[in-house]
Amino acid sequence: MDAESLVKKAKKGDKDALLELIMAKKQDYYKLAYVYMKNSEDTMDAMEDMIVVLYQNINKLKKERAFYSWSKKILVNCCKNLLRKNRKVVLSENTKEEAYEENFNNKDTGIILEEHLSKLNEKHREAIELRYYLDMDYKTIAQVLKVPMGTVKSRISNGLKKLKVSLGGENL
Repeated sequence: MDAESLVKKAKKGDKDALLELIMAKKQDYYKLAYVYMKNSEDTMDAMEDMIVVLYQNINKLKKERAFYSWSKKILVNCCKNLLRKNRKVVLSENTKEEAYEENFNNKDTGIILEEHLSKLNEKHREAIELRYYLDMDYKTIAQVLKVPMGTVKSRISNGLKKLKVSLGGENL
């Protein structure tokens, strides 16, 4: 069954249809939440919160085809709420390695990059992580963060410039 049909069924109260929609993109949701939460337990908590919010608000969704972008926005908000609530700032080396081992051949390089990324302003870091760790396009990032596409491009550009300086400048 296609996503739009499942969304229509979910809007009528069909919990199984909503579950099927979520399960179809569970890896995407997990990766997105992991970028924010940095560990499996908190990632799963954020996903649980997202499911509750989706269930309670599915009838407010106007365009069925927008379900996945809408649900990703909700997931990002759930992550941010949990981070605010828990005030988690410090990351362990093990968490860094787990999160980005597929993106880096050398785990030391990943750890060093993560340390430099953590020095960036939150908005720059968030945009860079969504772009390069999750391979999201600018339009999707703009939708998830609820900002104009130009703002996303600016945040990524400025963040990369600051990251380049932090890593040692023009010789990179």
